[in-house]
Amino acid sequence: MDKKKVAVPLVCHGHSRPVVDLFYSPITPDGFFLISASKDSTPMLRNGETGDWIGTFEGHKGAVWSCCLDAHALRAASASADFTAKLWDALTGDVLHSFDHKHIVRACSFSEDTHFLLTGGFEKMLRIFDLNRPDAPPREVEHSPGSVRTVAWLHSDQTILSSCSDSGGVRLWDVRSGKMVRTLETKSPVTSAEVSKDGRYITTADGSSVKFWDANHFGLVKSYDMPCNVESASLEPKLGDKFIAGGEDMWIRLFDFNTGEEIGCNKGHHGPVHCVRFSPGGESYASGSEDGTVRIWQTGPLNPKEKESPLSNGPSKPITVEEIGTKLEDLKVGRE
Repeated sequence: MDKKKVAVPLVCHGHSRPVVDLFYSPITPDGFFLISASKDSTPMLRNGETGDWIGTFEGHKGAVWSCCLDAHALRAASASADFTAKLWDALTGDVLHSFDHKHIVRACSFSEDTHFLLTGGFEKMLRIFDLNRPDAPPREVEHSPGSVRTVAWLHSDQTILSSCSDSGGVRLWDVRSGKMVRTLETKSPVTSAEVSKDGRYITTADGSSVKFWDANHFGLVKSYDMPCNVESASLEPKLGDKFIAGGEDMWIRLFDFNTGEEIGCNKGHHGPVHCVRFSPGGESYASGSEDGTVRIWQTGPLNPKEKESPLSNGPSKPITVEEIGTKLEDLKVGRE
């Protein structure tokens, strides 16, 4: 068996409990950003490219299960076990509004036009909050068949999707009528659902399988069996030719979208991987784990001249200025 090159990620410390959700902003005039949700109750904002810590959102009193940024990365939202979803100013870290629920909030998502926030959780109900009128009661969408695990918007905010913690399938709801219009059937509960950047595919992870669905006609396009149970999967946004998956074996695997062949395997986490996401340009991807770290991995091919292992005792060849710069960056991020 030929050894695959060992990738050295940027390791982002800071969370004291497991990292359970990650979200990249689109590319903005100021670059792109990464927000992480953790059971330590404090979502964190980072530079999406370097992993450098920007700020921590303080105010929740329970585990934060989900987090997201709006299209301009000016506001953040989080869903928590403290029975609230919060809207934050992403520049100052201030709470702009706290939306009370009657049970644990598990998922949240900004609409594409950034005017609405969708939430779901243990109440088995989807709520749509109007961010222009945050004190107004939310619109409640027909009861979900189970506790809500994931939510997302698609079709220019005309459709919402959700999956449940205790039953298989992804359910699609028409926003105008509030009615469920379709179910994408899966054997196991869907723990991750991502709408691709171009709006063509819905990527789901259920049990030990990753599936790609046509987001417009809802047919199953591809389904691949994974080597273990995976909790999260993400499709490369630019070319759509590869995808990543992470789960209980602590590894982040890279696959060919067209064939399902494994083309890379990244090891480094010390606990199950709960979430993986590609950066908006596809040049890197992030993983969050039970071990409390976020790791950012480069998608591109490794320099063939690099050593197999980053753990060798001292350099075995001359080190270039670029490599020193990279190593210093790694140390800088790792020290947080």
